[in-house]
Amino acid sequence: MSTTTVPRVTTSRAPHAADDNGWPQLIEAVRETGLYPTRAKAEQVTRTVLAALGTHVTGDERVDLARALPAEAARLIAAQIPATHRLTAARFVDEVASRTPGATSATARWDVSSVLGTLPPLVGDDLVTRILAQLPAGYALLFGRADLTPAS
Repeated sequence: MSTTTVPRVTTSRAPHAADDNGWPQLIEAVRETGLYPTRAKAEQVTRTVLAALGTHVTGDERVDLARALPAEAARLIAAQIPATHRLTAARFVDEVASRTPGATSATARWDVSSVLGTLPPLVGDDLVTRILAQLPAGYALLFGRADLTPAS
């Protein structure tokens, strides 16, 4: 009697939200992108930015974002109470600065871009496009995309 081994298929998609193994990978990606000197600093920045993002992404996009991220990141998104109004991208950066001791608008913009810029490869471009569609103009740059929205 012979046994046949079925090859295991792996994908490059982000770990499912129930998989905490993806959290260290996310933190390392943020550390590399933001050039943070330590993993602890990258983790602090990631927690702050994802918590702020969690207040502004709603509906199916919020659910899909949480599903696409590692469990710890999903908890940060899901634990936030959705805001009643959306902040402009500049005000979002200022909010992150207010949550980060010693941060300026410039350092907060770096932090936000370092975290949000790591998300498209993890969650997929389609989901990022859907998230950007529900946010005010200006967020695309924070996700590492060109902002092609015409000025009003």
